[in-house]
Amino acid sequence: MQSSTALIAVAVVTAATVLIAFNGLRLSRTTSDFYVASRTVKPWWNASAIGGEYLSAASFLGVAGLIVVSGQDGLWFPIGYTAGYLMLLLFVAAPLRRSGAYTLPDFAQIRVGGRLPRLVTSALVVVVGWMYIVPQLHGAALTLGITTPLPSWVGAVAVMCIVCVTVLAGGMRSITFVQAFQYWLKLLALAVPTIFLLIHLGVVGESATAGGAAFDALPADGSEPGSSAVSGGQLSLFQTISLIVALLFGTLGLPHVLVRFYTNPDGPSARRTTAIVLGLLSLFYVFPTILGVLGRTWLPDLASSSNADATVLLLPSAIVGGVAGDLLSAFVIGGAFAAFLSTTSGLVVSLAGVMSQDLFKGTVRGFRIATLLACAVPLLLALATRSFALAGAIGSVFAFTASTICPLLLLGIWWRGLTARGAVAGMLTGAVACGGALLAASTLRLPDVVVQICEHPAALTVPLAFIVTVAVSRWETAGDRSETGRAGAQARRAQRVMALLHVPEERYEREF
Repeated sequence: MQSSTALIAVAVVTAATVLIAFNGLRLSRTTSDFYVASRTVKPWWNASAIGGEYLSAASFLGVAGLIVVSGQDGLWFPIGYTAGYLMLLLFVAAPLRRSGAYTLPDFAQIRVGGRLPRLVTSALVVVVGWMYIVPQLHGAALTLGITTPLPSWVGAVAVMCIVCVTVLAGGMRSITFVQAFQYWLKLLALAVPTIFLLIHLGVVGESATAGGAAFDALPADGSEPGSSAVSGGQLSLFQTISLIVALLFGTLGLPHVLVRFYTNPDGPSARRTTAIVLGLLSLFYVFPTILGVLGRTWLPDLASSSNADATVLLLPSAIVGGVAGDLLSAFVIGGAFAAFLSTTSGLVVSLAGVMSQDLFKGTVRGFRIATLLACAVPLLLALATRSFALAGAIGSVFAFTASTICPLLLLGIWWRGLTARGAVAGMLTGAVACGGALLAASTLRLPDVVVQICEHPAALTVPLAFIVTVAVSRWETAGDRSETGRAGAQARRAQRVMALLHVPEERYEREF
């Protein structure tokens, strides 16, 4: 692969990102513009922007890499990522928009009151955001390290600097335009090479009748031609269930995704946005899945190395070669950098919004100071740590989010019995249980069975967090049944907020 074409692709994506961001600067004038784009983003724009920020390095590079390594087990990730949005559509999108909050900590304070729930939620949002950003920077380092002669750390630094500039330029208003553009760029960057490779192999097009022969004549890797390209599942039943739980419930608590619903004009717009996102995600995940299947046969050596995430970067040169292979690879590299930029920018916006409100009084100046802080810490962490499998690392973030923020959100929207102490107890229990399990799996020498549980803890930690939240909430209300006591005040707050969250849309527009 010619490094010059890779660098040109990165430069073009960077220039387009910066130009679009500075165009958004002209429209960002108020605090509301910086936090939620003044709640005026239309469904198609918002859906494209959500697709842009949600389809991260784990989706663009990691899904194909996991299929190369794990075969059919890797398919659970695109299924879970997409199905999680169905959960959002059914249970969260419209009520969250009607809450009137700017951030998740705002929602916690509106729903249960008190300073402590807000602080705990803020801390968890920051931890989740930084955990999610680090794999994006590792993906950027991997991409530049493999495709160019530059040192890998340049990729991480470049992504974070570009994101910092674009977020400082115009906040949510600016990032919305950038992320919408980057979704369609990422889709084309995988769709065009995938279709071209399939035509080249004779799988589609006029030579489709000979496609079987062309597809079976794949390079030898010690297996018979035509052997299954998606076999090789490695997850146990418990790990599979745990992964599904993490992906389904983890999506409900991702701060950079949830903040997008605050930018819709109303509840129906939030629902329409989510429905469109489901279609966009389903379309996108067709292509990394196909590339992963091709990678298992054309690049089998990647399965035993630490570079399986580079499958989509290396396939065009491996299958096509020559100038055409270099151009296709450059297209993929540009899309990969769009993935790193869009997801990281969405995370930085959500973190800056949380930190600026809690630490810097919620001003535009405070937002920009918080942006610098939100960029600096994960960059240092990324430079100080080594890269893990991208989809696997993101899967751990989903497990942590499902065990901490998800119980607050689901119970806060659908159960009027939630109390401040119950919410805090559930979040802290989930954080300690899930975080401790993930840390133990990576640092301690444990029996294999225990390691399997600790690597995929969501099947245990998510129910535990829900149980503790409900138990503590019921214990608190059982100990104080007076109308004038703490429990009475929380019951009145719950009744008022639940009416706000679930009131019919026509009445909401009229009364609120």
